[in-house]
Amino acid sequence: MDAFPIQELALPIALSGHDIIGQARTGTGKTLAFGAALLQRIEHGGKRPQALVVAPTRELALQVTEDLVVAGGKLGTRVLPVYGGRAYEPQISALRDGVDVVVGTPGRLLDLVKQKHLDLSQVCILVLDEADRMLDLGFLPDIERIVEQIPAKRQTMLFSATMPGEIVSLSRRYLTRPTNVRAESHTESEATPQVVQHVWQAHQMDKPEMVARLLQADGRGLTMVFCQTKRTCDRVAADLASRGFAAAAVHGDLGQGQRERALRAFRNGKIDVLVATDVAARGLDVDDVTHVVNYECPDSADTYIHRIGRTGRAGKEGVSVTLVDWSDLTRWKLINSTLGMDCAVPEETYSTSEHFYSVLGIPAGTTGKLPKAQRGERAGLDAEELEDIGETGKTRSQPTRGHDREHDREHDRDSEPERPRQRRKRSRSRTRNGRPVEAGATEGQAEPATTAPVTKAPATKTAPAADEDRSGGAVATERKRSRSRRRTRGGQASAGGDAPAGSSLNT
Repeated sequence: MDAFPIQELALPIALSGHDIIGQARTGTGKTLAFGAALLQRIEHGGKRPQALVVAPTRELALQVTEDLVVAGGKLGTRVLPVYGGRAYEPQISALRDGVDVVVGTPGRLLDLVKQKHLDLSQVCILVLDEADRMLDLGFLPDIERIVEQIPAKRQTMLFSATMPGEIVSLSRRYLTRPTNVRAESHTESEATPQVVQHVWQAHQMDKPEMVARLLQADGRGLTMVFCQTKRTCDRVAADLASRGFAAAAVHGDLGQGQRERALRAFRNGKIDVLVATDVAARGLDVDDVTHVVNYECPDSADTYIHRIGRTGRAGKEGVSVTLVDWSDLTRWKLINSTLGMDCAVPEETYSTSEHFYSVLGIPAGTTGKLPKAQRGERAGLDAEELEDIGETGKTRSQPTRGHDREHDREHDRDSEPERPRQRRKRSRSRTRNGRPVEAGATEGQAEPATTAPVTKAPATKTAPAADEDRSGGAVATERKRSRSRRRTRGGQASAGGDAPAGSSLNT
């Protein structure tokens, strides 16, 4: 098996101990580009970690951990994933027993450092994976605090698919004479070349039908459907499930156990459609993903690249379909011009369009529901057990132990803003025989026949304390009446003063 370009270029430099800035397309083997060198250069068997890999999301941290465990199996490397959403105790216990490599997200790493459970004083290799994604999530200040805990004499490797100005500035501060490695040809397009890309203008009401028919195309394997918000994500997943497809949702508002369960079911083939927000767009490496569907237009060219990069990985071919609303045409034109594509004005397409069937290889006569004969071929999400991992934060309404920052920021990135509900306070007034009871009235006191009209007393007029005592709280009663309803008789407002019982109002 041949090595990928990024591995051929970066491995010799990394093994020599030099700092590296690595840039390559997603899905081209960046993990092993730093992982193989990292495993060779650290000392195994100590108590404190020798290497630290910082990842932006939990899913990426788990994936890097799995790759390092496989690569370092014969070396007996102890690799510990550290991220929010799981209980602290197992991670603290593993750190006490001793680990060689820690792979974690910024929020949980800082929490463990502050609690004196994680000692980074012997880390000699630091890796920042998907640095641009960490920048997007606002983790740059956390990364700076983490770097301050690591000895200045170290090897630092920074890997990213894109290199915005902030990442370049970060590399200048924390890397020593780094070697820049870019494993791609200048003649290649910014978009993933091995992915056949289709962009169509579609109506919002017709998108569910289009996706349902697309999922029945010839040769369609595992498919990822990307949405902008968690609400849309849940709605699309539920709609596809009702049409007979084995689908599940992944977004930042789910508990960590639920997210891992859905990803395991997807990798194991128990479900074949994963509906996700951009939380799952970066760094996930799932074999045999043949189709990627942008149910909603991405917000930037980088997001588009990373979404469609879930297919066409490791030299394989894939298909991407982007459905653009009429309201998103301006945004899509900007993405199109940035990537140098030829789809500035997408073709108007519906679920019944002939070219939609022919281009994607959808059989004639396909409807928006999976035939009953094809249902049940996949075990479904329920067949994948939900691990009891001691979750500490499923939603923002359930506070986590410590500061589960990566969960909060992922939630913010893929959630629609919600307006907080304001509960109106209702005060219930006391009544007796259908009439209101004054604040100072007691059981034996007679009640007035009418209620005084609502008026606002002048600010300069105050009742003496003696009068207040004799009236049994008259001042307090007057203030309370100012908030009460205006009394009417016979559908008409009462006069300025109280009328005696039995009298009539002059109109």
